[in-house]
This record gives sequence, structure tokens and C-alpha cells, in this order.
Amino acid sequence: MDQMIVNVEENEWIISVKKCMENTPTEARKRPSIYKVPAYVKELNKNAYVPSAVSFGPYHHGEPHLQQLEAHKSRALVQFLRRSKKSPEELVDALMLVVEDLKESYDSLDDPWVCNTDKFLKLMIFDGCFMLEILHVGTQKLEDYPVDDPIFSSHGRLHVMPYIRRDMLMLENQLPMLALKKLFAVGNPKKKVEDLNQLIINFWFRGTPYKPKEESLHILDAYRKCLLAKPKPATGRKKTISKPTLTAGTEIIRSAMELYEAGIKFESTKGYFLSEITFENGVLRLPTKVIDDTTESELLNLIALERLHVGEGRQQGTGGEVAAYVFFMDNIIDSEKDVSLLHESGIIQNAMGSNKAVAKLFNSISKDLTLDPDSSLGKVHADINTYCEQKLNAWRANLVHTYFTNPWASLSFAAAIFLFALTILQTIYTIYPFYKE
Repeated sequence: MDQMIVNVEENEWIISVKKCMENTPTEARKRPSIYKVPAYVKELNKNAYVPSAVSFGPYHHGEPHLQQLEAHKSRALVQFLRRSKKSPEELVDALMLVVEDLKESYDSLDDPWVCNTDKFLKLMIFDGCFMLEILHVGTQKLEDYPVDDPIFSSHGRLHVMPYIRRDMLMLENQLPMLALKKLFAVGNPKKKVEDLNQLIINFWFRGTPYKPKEESLHILDAYRKCLLAKPKPATGRKKTISKPTLTAGTEIIRSAMELYEAGIKFESTKGYFLSEITFENGVLRLPTKVIDDTTESELLNLIALERLHVGEGRQQGTGGEVAAYVFFMDNIIDSEKDVSLLHESGIIQNAMGSNKAVAKLFNSISKDLTLDPDSSLGKVHADINTYCEQKLNAWRANLVHTYFTNPWASLSFAAAIFLFALTILQTIYTIYPFYKE
């Protein structure tokens, strides 16, 4: 009898699996672009993924510590409508056409948002218009806000905007770019979508020559695409780049001080594009990076996006570039001396005050990261290791490390050279008269 029950249950299980197979579409489903960061990723720093001032989207909406700025969203919406001379109904109509696509942009959406379309549209409109107003204020002066406005004024830009900017680069705090485009088109009918893209880039990188062309998923993705842009098109004969082989047993790159001792020079690219990291003729060129209190959150959320958004980045060849950059920087930064060397080279601008804090930052956020062999930094990593393994460079590094790491060793080495030179001269003067005769 028991055996019969087991067989029936097994049959039911098999039937359910077959039904699932029949109902599962074979074509690729629409990929979400906004994710809840899983617990195993948040272990590094939970606060890095949680907004501190304002919520955008459904994931953190209604949280008590974010209520203070909610009232300002209504005021921003009113100003947006007055300036554009549009009605709320026009915003609703524009988003209603794509509301299902907007919902599918979120990887994990609770039932109240899925079932209540009116509630979801209201959220997209209030948060979307507030974000557009923030982008405008960050790039130009809006005359229709009073000079004492707590958010959209010089005072607000100085004291409140830094917190909002930080929250805008959190993966869980994103709005679909589609929503921003629809709202922007209603409020700015004479402008093109490219104007919105440029507005976003100018908000983060004012004065950049980079002109965005790729479609972005949201603000965080647009920020990442700008970091990875190639502002200088390749000219001349195309170089053949061999793909490096990096395995778990491959020697990691040495610290900045060790590379310096091996004869490698450090130079800043005078920009922020990660794509411009190169190593040629013993010179390692890296972009300038300002390190402040927001850097850890920024980098962790960019890495989380690369980890969770499967497929699209890999197809474009930029699947793990930010993670590769953090891994690379962690390898060349072991101590305060490494940070000091990179600061003197113009590669790091330390706004944290302590070189030790900068070293600790990179050492902590690089936990569990590995260098993607397909990333552009894989080639740089391999070339540096090859350079350091050359006998002349290895000898130089050993000489510098042994005799020039402290003043007493340097003096002893110099004295030995001086005595050796005197000995040679004494020998010459001794035998010279003999050969002269």
C-alpha cells in the first residue's frame, strides 16, 4: 500500500514537471535590470546598498528613515508640470503604454506593486520627475525655484545633493531608463532622447568629451558605461592582442612600490575612463580616481550590477570591467606607501585624509573578486608580470629592495662603491709607473 502511494506521488511529480516544461517558453525571456542585492553580496557592507536620503522605485519606498524628502517629490512634480505646461494625465498616458515593461524591469516586485497598476504608475511619476529635476539642477540653474529652496538651491546643492547623488548610484534604488525617457519626452517635446543621455552624463562627468550612444538600463548603468567608454578612437594599424591565460595559480600582480622598484613608472591618464588603463614600455597609466566617503558604495553597487545582470555586458565585451579594476587596484595597493606613490603620480586623489584608510578600502571591497581573463585588464596584468619576470628588471628590483629601502642601507651601499672605486684607483696608480718604465 505504501509503495502504491509513493508511486502515485512520483507520478504526480513527473506530471507537474512535464506541465512546467510545456508552459515554459523556449525563447529568451525579458531580462530585468534592477535587482535586490542578495545577502551573500551584502556581507561586505550592508549600508553600501541602502539609500540614506531618498528612495527611487519600489524596493525602499516607504521606509521610515527616507520619509523626510518625500514631500519634496510632490513639489518637484508640480514645478515639472508648470514648466512644461503639461497635465498629470499626459504623464499617466505616456507611462501606461509601457507599464508592463516597467514592472518587468524589476527582478523581484512584491504583489502590491504588481497588482496595483495605479499605485505603481504614481510611484514612477513622482520618483521619475523628482530624479529629472535633480539632474537639471545638478547641471544648470533652474530659475523657477526660490533661492531658499531646501533642495533645488545653492544651499541644497551643497548640503543635500551629495547624499542624493550617492543614493542615485545604488542598484536597488534605480528607475528604469524607459520611465525617465517617457517623462522627459512629455516635459521636453522639442528635445531628443540623446539630450537626456547627455544630461545624465553631464550630471556625473561635467565637461567630458564623451558622447553617449549606447542604450542604458538606468542611471547606474549609464554611469558605468561612461566609465568604460573609449573616448579616443583607435587609429593606424590595428594591434593583435593575444588573450592572456590567467588561472587560480597565476602569480598576482605586485604592489605599487614593488613595481616601482622593478623600474615601472606610474602616470595618470588625466581622465576617469577605465578603458584607458595601459602598460607600455615600462609605464603603467591609470585614470585619476577621487577616493572619498562615497567611493566604497559606488564601486560595490557597480560590481553588484555586473554580477547580477547576466548576458548583456558579456555580449558587449564589458562583463566585469569594474570588478577587474577593483581587483587590479587591490593588488597594487598593499600599504600606505603604495597609496602615497599613486597619489604623487596623480592617480589617486585622497579625500579621506588617511592613506591607510584608502588601502583598507580597496583591500576590503575586493574580497571574493577575481580578475576576468576576458577583461581589458587581463592583458595589462599579464604584460606587467612578464616585465617583472625579466632578469634585468628582477635584478634591479632586488638591488633597490635590498640597498635603497632605508637611508642606512643606501649609505652603506654608497660607501662600499666609493671604497671599491678608491681601491681601483690605488691599483692603477701603483702599476702605472711600472708600465711607464
